[in-house]
Amino acid sequence: MYNIIMESPYVIIISHLLFIVITFWSLQAINYEKFIKKNHVTQARLLFVIISIVLGYTLSNFFLDYLAASKQLINFFN
Repeated sequence: MYNIIMESPYVIIISHLLFIVITFWSLQAINYEKFIKKNHVTQARLLFVIISIVLGYTLSNFFLDYLAASKQLINFFN
């Protein structure tokens, strides 16, 4: 999947972490306090982190796949 554009696994790890942080930061704009049961703050925070990881990983995969497809198109037309 990434082998066309990424030779280094460091690029993949940095991409995943970057998009997870961006997703976590952007999700903080949501007022989710009205959806939390009383005395379940820790569970809500864990859910918030899990959602950030899932969305960040998905966005990172999309970004890396898009870059790989772009490089394939460039190589295809050369």
